[in-house]
Amino acid sequence: MSLTSFFSPTGIVIIGASHEPTKLGHGLAYNLARSNYAGAMHFVNPKGGKLFGQPIYTNIAEVPDPVDLAVVLTPAPTVPQTLRECAKRGILSAIILSGGFREVGPEGAALEAEVLAVAQEYGMRFMGPNCVGILNTHLPVDVTFLPPPGPLPGEIAFISHSGALCSAVVDWGSGQGYGFSHMISLGNQANINEADVLAPVADDRFTRVLAMYLESISNGQRFVQEASQVTRSKPIIVLKSGRSASGQRAAASHTGALAGQEHAVDAAFRRCGVIRANTSEELFDWARALAWCQPLKGRAISILTNAGGPGVTASDAVEANGLSLAELASETVTALRQILPSAASVRNPVDILASGSPELYASSLKILLDDPATDGVLVIILAPPTFSAGAVAKAMVPIIQSAAKPVIVALMGQRMTGEAAEHLRSAHIPEYCFTERAISAMAILAQRHEFLARADEKPVTLEVDPGAVRSLLDSKSASPADILAAYGIPTLPIRLASSPAQAAEVARQLGFPVVLKVASLDISHKSDVGGVLLNLADEAAVSQGFETVVANARRAMPEANILGVHVQRMLPAGQEVIVGAVQDPLFGPLVMFGSGGVEVEGLKDVAFALAPLTRSDAERMLESTWAGRKLRGFRNLPPADRAAVLDVLLRLAQLAADFPELPEIEINPLRVLADGQGAFAIDVR
Repeated sequence: MSLTSFFSPTGIVIIGASHEPTKLGHGLAYNLARSNYAGAMHFVNPKGGKLFGQPIYTNIAEVPDPVDLAVVLTPAPTVPQTLRECAKRGILSAIILSGGFREVGPEGAALEAEVLAVAQEYGMRFMGPNCVGILNTHLPVDVTFLPPPGPLPGEIAFISHSGALCSAVVDWGSGQGYGFSHMISLGNQANINEADVLAPVADDRFTRVLAMYLESISNGQRFVQEASQVTRSKPIIVLKSGRSASGQRAAASHTGALAGQEHAVDAAFRRCGVIRANTSEELFDWARALAWCQPLKGRAISILTNAGGPGVTASDAVEANGLSLAELASETVTALRQILPSAASVRNPVDILASGSPELYASSLKILLDDPATDGVLVIILAPPTFSAGAVAKAMVPIIQSAAKPVIVALMGQRMTGEAAEHLRSAHIPEYCFTERAISAMAILAQRHEFLARADEKPVTLEVDPGAVRSLLDSKSASPADILAAYGIPTLPIRLASSPAQAAEVARQLGFPVVLKVASLDISHKSDVGGVLLNLADEAAVSQGFETVVANARRAMPEANILGVHVQRMLPAGQEVIVGAVQDPLFGPLVMFGSGGVEVEGLKDVAFALAPLTRSDAERMLESTWAGRKLRGFRNLPPADRAAVLDVLLRLAQLAADFPELPEIEINPLRVLADGQGAFAIDVR
């Protein structure tokens, strides 16, 4: 069912409107009445009467047309019957503001289930329960019980799981000089969740950015699907709470142990272009920049300041946020020298000194914006001793508004910069009180531009044979290495030996030198129990080695069921990495890459991405880890076969996506030989 009635209702009925000013039902009715809503407005309360010049109907059946949205604020036990009456009246969309449902315990959860059952019976959709409502400043309509005057009209849509945060954010935004297009409180999301509202909110022509506060994600794969469509035209920024390690699930493998919920969330957001904020301040700092600024088409920044110290802190922030200081062209330096005092610094950061006039600020900014190496400009303003900060801001506004490059202002101070803030805010130029916040917002403009450049990239599809893997899985006897080999991942033959003599014979067939590993499903980390021996060069060493690894394992883990020893040919030296895949319960197949060997959990040098992978996904996984970067070589470490690692990652990701019944796959280590010599799965689980 369409959600049109929530975002463009022709008529609204408030069920639970109240005469008493202290009741939420009164505030709700007041907000609707004062919002200048152009549609039909109706109130329902068994006591009847009039409110704000409108009749109060005693029951829902009396409400005249048009009405297609009900806003319910009645005691929780009455809500199921209220929805039934709405459905019989032909109202199939509702916002349930009432509390007392799942959030209060088992009884409330049962009542919420009853409300959902009624909605499903009649084909209704509803928001909530336990929410504060929704508002649209441009329609306009306000069906919340938030205290007036409400938000300023603006370009940011705020979608929140927390009703209390809605109230705080609306007030804070007004104080910061920016407004909202929509405010949507989702409450318990029993029927309508965060993924449902993305497309209709993004379709609003006034909305330029979607900012979200989420405590959970109802359906991960659907959220990725919906967000992927929206972010191609409008950015989404999410503050997702619940980052603690307690949310991670335990698992026997390194991949499962490290693939906690937050790694999956990060990977999902990267895939669909959602920007993840770390704090509430970042959420709205970034939203304001994305709503008001030109795109940042590179990462080279110029800084214009009237004070040296803030220029230094800004330079540090530039590097910390993955940006760079632009190398100014000689023509730019010459032009600056011609207009600035001799003591001014004309190298980036450009310091025009404390005496810098509004005219010098404006002229210098124009020169920097014309510089071919400059992708964006940070302007730092401290209240000048002989001019007002307001005059400086006013002089720059026309330059910034006509620029094809983004300009962000660090307006440092409070009491003496109020006029400047007003000029900038009225011109929709983002200003921040400190350089670090301003540069952080500038970096997000670059991140957004880079996402759009790769948004249409498709996952890599390799020539593989799913039928071969299906046959292996159906056989119930295939080894993990066989499954990987069927998808073109190079493995080393590994054979099980149940006696010293058999181990020696297998080693002779495979070719020396060999590796012995204790064979036991009960022992995950074989090295920890002395269950691995390397570089055994003859049959005698293998026979003795069999006895040694079995004895070590039995001594360390007496309860383990030991099947014998695995024998494998030993490869030349190379770099060792880990690659793995796990089926995340929320987002589906998740691929991992990082530093391999026994220290993987301690180092936590890992990267994750949703499967199947794009080529950019695979490249990012390598470049964001030390394990991946050193494949290019480091000091006396020669370059390894990086292309082979990328190929393994892509193939493993495709395997995980094609066969969700494989809950975990892990190669640790993947031995990466010299450049051009390949990479081999040594140990597969």
